[in-house]
Amino acid sequence: MRIGEITTAGILALFSLYLMWKSTELPVGYIQGQGPGGGAWPFWLSAIMLVCCGMTALKWWRRASPQSRSDAPVLDTQGWKTFIFVGGAVVLLVALVNVISMYGAIALFLFYYSKFLGRHGWGLSLSLALITPVAFFFFFEGAMRITMPTGLPFTDPVFNVLYEIIY
Repeated sequence: MRIGEITTAGILALFSLYLMWKSTELPVGYIQGQGPGGGAWPFWLSAIMLVCCGMTALKWWRRASPQSRSDAPVLDTQGWKTFIFVGGAVVLLVALVNVISMYGAIALFLFYYSKFLGRHGWGLSLSLALITPVAFFFFFEGAMRITMPTGLPFTDPVFNVLYEIIY
């Protein structure tokens, strides 16, 4: 567990640095009259992730977390099972983005995760699966003016209704 914690923090720190570097291909500051530049959100979110990795590494070095003092394996049988079920769902989410849209893929993932992995009730699972993607839609498409993939043409009627609300 101890080696797994610092390895994960190191890999995520390197990934954060790469994303910060890559996001500087677009403006990362505020553009007068337009708002944040195209690289602002990725840059600052990656910077926050890098700080969190640094805090994890510091806790590891000081042996301040239970994981930093543990010699247990990173993943036991249940851990591997969970990793496969969640990882497989994430791969499916990415595969479905261009078919049923980013928002449809998120809805299916949230429903699967909350209902089948989290064993929550139908009401909560359906609520999360329907409300969250609609909220994301209004945030990204309406507030941020960032267009996400809308999938194949059969998803257009849903998006046409939502676009009518925004515009």
